[in-house]
Amino acid sequence: MNMATIATATDKPEKKQQPTQPKSEHKPQRARMDDKFKIFCGTANEALTDEICSFLDLQRGKATVTRFSDGEAYIHIQENVRGADVFVVQPTCFPVDEHLMELLLLVDALKRASARRITTVIPYYGYARQDRKDKPRVPVSAKVIADLLTTAGAHRALVVDLHAPQIAGFFNIPVDHIFASPVLVDHFKKMQLPNLTVVSPDAGGVERARFFAKKIDAALAIVDKRRTDMNVAEVMHVIGDVKGRTCLIIDDIIDTAGTLVKTAEALINAGATKVFACASHPVLSGPAIERISKSRLEEVVVTNTIPLTAAAQAEPKIKVLSIAGLLGRTIQSIHEETSVSSLFV
Repeated sequence: MNMATIATATDKPEKKQQPTQPKSEHKPQRARMDDKFKIFCGTANEALTDEICSFLDLQRGKATVTRFSDGEAYIHIQENVRGADVFVVQPTCFPVDEHLMELLLLVDALKRASARRITTVIPYYGYARQDRKDKPRVPVSAKVIADLLTTAGAHRALVVDLHAPQIAGFFNIPVDHIFASPVLVDHFKKMQLPNLTVVSPDAGGVERARFFAKKIDAALAIVDKRRTDMNVAEVMHVIGDVKGRTCLIIDDIIDTAGTLVKTAEALINAGATKVFACASHPVLSGPAIERISKSRLEEVVVTNTIPLTAAAQAEPKIKVLSIAGLLGRTIQSIHEETSVSSLFV
């Protein structure tokens, strides 16, 4: 079956006179129209791309992504990009390989159309969990993806909350690694949860949880987890005092939600009164929605790096926050050659 996605045209309307009233806080401070500043996307997360374009007062680049009956992707850039600074927004989420191939072909098409610079904006970096050779005769898949993007013609990459920060070193091109934490921290600050303890569901996420706890002035706890197989985890015990406290589990990815639900159960058994959770990337595969629905979690807050399925959108325990403004400010900073790190101080 053929599928086609046609992006909106980039023909710029005449610039309207700016109103005298103050700009909305949702708009960037230095938004401008620029014929050499273009944003394209594949089919993975068009809604996020449109939000970014709206934030930057741009129109999405005109391109088509179609498929032959056997599933083979075909890309056509439908406007002039010669000499342009181009950003391609495409998370490599489910179906991972299809979306990855779209991204590679988009980059190649833009390179052959003489774009001056191509930046791949990857809100969710697929294969990030395969970042090391932990068993004999296995690939370091995260490195392979980095090499593919570079070979296709990407000049730099913008990624959000890598599963392991060292993946940025797998690239031979500049990488801007940003975090969704400012959006999540702001949300939980407004909630003003009493007696709050931030919890890392494993030892590898302690640094992330410590940063979060510092930002919202909360205590820190860790759950000792032993993984017995892929997507299977056995929670052992809680390190830290959570009795009579509200707990907030911090993670980067929620996949099948097995770890998340078992962590919440362990915290309740240790005396926690309520358990909330948040993560940057809502992969939510397999039985994840059912597990969250039946769990003792009060709320699971995620961002829109990955578009939610209809089932996830219908689950009342799942709340989605947008990182379009965060990505929009970063993209504009890269385009204008200003400091990205200063945006997150």
